[in-house]
Parts: sequence; C-alpha cells; structure tokens
Amino acid sequence: MIEVRNLTKRFGPVLAVDDLSFSVAPGVVTGFLGPNGSGKTTTMRMILGLVRPSSGTATIDGQSYVEVPRMVGAVLDGVNAHPRSTGRSHLGVYAAMAGLPRRRVAEVLAQLEMTEFADRPVGEYSTGMRQRLSLATALLGDPRVLLLDEPSNGLDPRGMAWLRDLVRGQACDGRTILISSHVLSELEQVADHVVVIRSGRLVTSGPVASLGGSVVVVKSPDAARLGALLGAPVVDGELRVTGLPAAEIADRAAAAGLRIHELTPSRSSLEEVFLELTR
Repeated sequence: MIEVRNLTKRFGPVLAVDDLSFSVAPGVVTGFLGPNGSGKTTTMRMILGLVRPSSGTATIDGQSYVEVPRMVGAVLDGVNAHPRSTGRSHLGVYAAMAGLPRRRVAEVLAQLEMTEFADRPVGEYSTGMRQRLSLATALLGDPRVLLLDEPSNGLDPRGMAWLRDLVRGQACDGRTILISSHVLSELEQVADHVVVIRSGRLVTSGPVASLGGSVVVVKSPDAARLGALLGAPVVDGELRVTGLPAAEIADRAAAAGLRIHELTPSRSSLEEVFLELTR
C-alpha cells in the first residue's frame, strides 16, 4: 500500500505539488494521470525518497522508502547503462549491489523475454529493448511495489500488448502498482483505478469504470430542433446526449414529432474524461 498524505513540494517560488493525498492499493493497477508539468514525476520521486517533500508524507506499508528499499521497484528515467555493457552484465551488477542471488538475472531475462539479446551491448539496443532493460532492473528484487513512469515509451504495438500482460500479471500476484502514461488508450486497458492531478493538486481519484459518463450519440434529420429539446450540442449533424438513456431520448423525440435515424449508447473514453477534468 502506498499512502500519500498532504504532500507538498516547492522548488523556490514554484509550487510543484500542492497538498496532494491519495492511496494505491495492492492487487490494483493505479493509473497516475496529469498534463505535462502537473507534478507526477516529482510525486513519484518523493515516494522513492529521491526528492525531499516540503511538507506531508509518502509511505509504503506505513514506512518511508529508505526503510523498505527491497520492496520497491521503479522505472523513472529509462536505463542508465554503459553502452558497452551487455544487458546481462548490467543486471548482474545491480543484483550484486542489492545482494541478490545471481539466478535472479536469468529469471528476469526470461520473464521479460530478453534472453535473445541479453548478451548484446546496450549501445546497440533499440528504445524498446532499453525500456525492457529498465523494467528488468526494477523487477530484480521481486518487489511488492512498482512505480512505473511512462514505461511504454518506445514500445511498438506488440510491445504495448506485452507490457499490459506483464503489468496485469504483477497486479494479479498482489503487487501494488502505480503507473503513469501519456498513452491513455493503453492505460485504459490496464488500469483499475486512476488518480488525476493538475498543477500539483488532486482533481479526482476513483475506479476507471466510474469516471466515464454515459453518452448517447443521436443522428437525426431534425438535429437542431432535437438538440434544443434535449439541451444537447449538435456537432457535424450529430448530438451527444449525456444524462438520458436512449429509450427516454426516443420517447421525447416521438412526443415532439421529431425523427431519429440512429441511437448509439456509449461511454466516454478515459482520454475524453481526462481532457474534461484537466481543461
């Protein structure tokens, strides 16, 4: 469990994080969303003890990161490996530094499907390969908590699908996962819960399913009159009606003698909700 309570960080006159509070539960993938510069990375760095808060606390199972470092794996800025070092030797150094058994290197290489290129110099790695190496480094200690900042950077569609499966599998094993991403369509497929911030402050927090409001797209040759009746905007000849079920829309149109050619119930995507919340 990650607990952020009244977390605040100032860099001189700049208020980067402002009285922020939220929780990340085990067994759940929590998406961490916000526009560029909203304070996401600074918050993650405070959770990891890399940045000292101006006030407030960030704890992992009730303790600060320095008390439980082996419990936590993180991907923040991508891999920092010597270009002539191989992926295997890079992981070996980190395993030795953490006092982990050498077998963990081979296990993580297999888990992340890296064995094929593990003995190539990191300088020859593609962006996607380097991202896998970052994830492998984070998973070496078999952590119970994962903080992933933009882990999908550089991944192709197949890599994206692989990452989704990996993250879901980690959550199913009971791990606590906080993940930020600007690829909201991907995050929507993997996250159970989201925390949205703007200008360092909490905007909303809750299950993904509860954030998207229901929308009914209506096509009608009487769109202008129907839009006035329902209080809905008309865009490109279509209405997007919120707060009314399709049946009631049809009944109101029939009572007013207005024609409807198509009713399509849907839900707002995570991207639409995000743009609305952070407008």
